[in-house]
Amino acid sequence: MPVNSTKHILNTEIKPGEHKVIKLPIGSLPTGTPIKIPVYVFNGKEKGPTILLQGGLHGDEINGVETCKRMLVNEYFTDIKKGCVIVIPLLNVYGFIHFSRELPDGKDVNRSFPGSKSGSLAGRIAYYHTHEILPHVDFGIDFHTGGAMRSNFPQIRYTPNCSKSKKLAKVFNAPIQFESSLIKKSFRATAEKKETPILIFEGGESMRFDELSINEGIQGALRVLAKHGMIDTHSLATKNKNKTVHLTFRKWLRARKGGIFTSHIHNGDEIEKDQVLGYITDAYGNRSIVVKAPFDGYVFCINNHPLVSQGDALFHIGKKR
Repeated sequence: MPVNSTKHILNTEIKPGEHKVIKLPIGSLPTGTPIKIPVYVFNGKEKGPTILLQGGLHGDEINGVETCKRMLVNEYFTDIKKGCVIVIPLLNVYGFIHFSRELPDGKDVNRSFPGSKSGSLAGRIAYYHTHEILPHVDFGIDFHTGGAMRSNFPQIRYTPNCSKSKKLAKVFNAPIQFESSLIKKSFRATAEKKETPILIFEGGESMRFDELSINEGIQGALRVLAKHGMIDTHSLATKNKNKTVHLTFRKWLRARKGGIFTSHIHNGDEIEKDQVLGYITDAYGNRSIVVKAPFDGYVFCINNHPLVSQGDALFHIGKKR
């Protein structure tokens, strides 16, 4: 078999068969404490693709951090047969330590790509990622969660009109998958310009662990690695394989009035038109508004906050292909 190439990241050499941790220097806290982003590189001996597994692009989305961490702790990458695996468990360190999606200045790293070396903190993180990590990557999986107490059922989002990402989504085999348009200045949009397909895995909600989502993320990532011959087929990669639901049309159901919201269904449920999904009542029981399904489909996100204002998102639902 052809010998793999040596990787050079931030003036560090990772030869075939080597494992190294590289720390991207980003900045420091007001106390002067330096902030560096650990990047784990597992370079196989044989030639093959380079895959990026990444969590914590938004600092409060801890399911992705835990997903990457567990894969590292369980040593799923120490015997990479070919190719290279790059793991960044926590990209947005600043947001993580402030329990925040954004950085202290309010900027979103995932709206700051390709970044600037002399720009804001978000721009600096994006710059080092774009110039030191992304050039090595053939494809990647970016682990996210829902936000603001909105819980996403485990799902894969892939780029429209990109056959590579669609094929990767099929291999990942999440319970739900659908096309998702690129967002300007996002990591995925920047990678797409370099013809590097990135899957977005969404599961759970911010600042709360969701075991189903974490396990689905791990299993899907291992399936992708096994498919490309990077690891031996792992038992988790073949465990509980899903009959993936492909969604086409998607719609947010929003609160017609403010009040106390109660859901009567479970995330991931199949629903029928006119089915009662939940209720919104006032605090005194004088008023009750029924929330019904406008069409047959599936629920893949539920707002877990009991108090809602008019216009708040309650359910994200979609039609099956």
